[in-house]
Amino acid sequence: MAAVKILWVDDEMESLQSQKLFLEHKGYEVHTLTNGFDAIEYVKQHPVDLVLMDETMPGITGLETLARIKEVNAQIPIVLITKNETENLMDEAIGSQISDYLIKPVNPNQVLLSLKKIIDNKRLVAEKTTTAYQQQFRDLFMALSNQPDYNDWMEIYKKLVYWELEMEKSDSPEMREVFQAQKQEANTEFFKFISRNYTSWLDPKSFSAPIMSHHIFQFKVMPHVEKGIPVFFILLDNLRYDQWKAIQPIFAESFRILEEETFFSILPTATQYSRNAIFAGLLPIDIEKQFPQQWKNDDDEGGKNMFEEEFVRAQLKRLKKEDTRFSYQKIVNHQDAQHLVSNIHNLLQNDINIIVYNFVDMLSHARTEMEVLKELASDEASYRSLTRSWFEHSPLHQALKKIADKKVKIVLATDHGSVRVNTPHKVIGDKQTTANLRYKHGRNLNFEPRDVLAFKDPKEAGLPVPNVNSSFIFAKEDGFLCYPNNYNHYVNYYRNTFQHGGISLEEMIIPVIKMVSRSVGE
Repeated sequence: MAAVKILWVDDEMESLQSQKLFLEHKGYEVHTLTNGFDAIEYVKQHPVDLVLMDETMPGITGLETLARIKEVNAQIPIVLITKNETENLMDEAIGSQISDYLIKPVNPNQVLLSLKKIIDNKRLVAEKTTTAYQQQFRDLFMALSNQPDYNDWMEIYKKLVYWELEMEKSDSPEMREVFQAQKQEANTEFFKFISRNYTSWLDPKSFSAPIMSHHIFQFKVMPHVEKGIPVFFILLDNLRYDQWKAIQPIFAESFRILEEETFFSILPTATQYSRNAIFAGLLPIDIEKQFPQQWKNDDDEGGKNMFEEEFVRAQLKRLKKEDTRFSYQKIVNHQDAQHLVSNIHNLLQNDINIIVYNFVDMLSHARTEMEVLKELASDEASYRSLTRSWFEHSPLHQALKKIADKKVKIVLATDHGSVRVNTPHKVIGDKQTTANLRYKHGRNLNFEPRDVLAFKDPKEAGLPVPNVNSSFIFAKEDGFLCYPNNYNHYVNYYRNTFQHGGISLEEMIIPVIKMVSRSVGE
């Protein structure tokens, strides 16, 4: 590895020769100068990894030199060495973006520590991450083979997300490969777990069922409603738990995060099923029974999520909360979003404000269609990064900042996640078979049983029966379902895209977060 190049600028450099030799002995390449003017010229003409600089020098001060060096190269870390610890000097230095400061007299180990902190930080973090994951690997492996229940699965998935995010700090492709294999194994076991347990969870008499889509409003939103403190229930469509973790720091700037929980999406993990279930507080089979005009199956004409407000009203009535003042708005374009920003203060008079924000879902669909987005979100890390960048600059963030100083509560949730698909599976069906890549329903479906979870009777899965003899199948792990016609074209087109509707940790275990503005006393 090439030696790190240090520029040390001090008008008393002669007295620091022993320090210079100490750093060179540690493998650093140290060039010394005695004034700021020479330092600026040197940086213009030579590559430098870090500058150590005395604050008080004749001719041009350290702070002035610092500002001029930053004009030449804003990325160079600069450590200021000063006799003077006055507050306004420190404020000015920090405002000028110094990376560290040391107080004279400095000893060699102090300087070395500062260099390690700044230059070796990434390498040291990467090494520590790799070592820590190696220690955790066995614990995760044991947890998977220990017949986890649904609570254990939520914890396992949170740990996997934690390590996936930590792995971004590691520069070891081998460790990332090991991690990906472990995540894949977890999804294999999770599919078996869902296949064994899902139908029993839907039994209203079941004592051992997780909170699912149709429970979320009753158990995770309504308990927070109290007079005088409005609740904003924000549903960010298609937000995975790892994407929540990417935007969490932005929320934390304005709000106190009190609970970070997860719940299970119903199957199919697709908007028209899971989101209608959230707002109706019912499984799809019961929505169809109670709202035969409003419920639409996949092959029916018309929008599939047109009646959410009506479903909320009916759920409030069923919960004997019909006097609750609520607003409902769905943001599907920029105009809606701008209206939310300018109108958000008017919502403070309601008990609950439901905001459905449709961006991440559009991003995943657009990514399938648009080559440029395939490049921008080529894997999980870039998908998270894109989500974070969007949220940071979004009208939704703008709107929430406008109410951050008011007494409000926020419940943030989603309807389902998505998974990056790579393994194609052939399915044969008639003309009525649905087009979704992660689940299908239709008559006479022909498929390989080991590739999917199949329900010959949709009622077992809490789903309506669209046609006589219709069955549902759900893709597992990273599978996607393709027809034999033009098979290779579709396989290549959809491989490595983010899809939803099926069974994976990423699609089914999803975030529900409780936050309050800092002015709400807890």
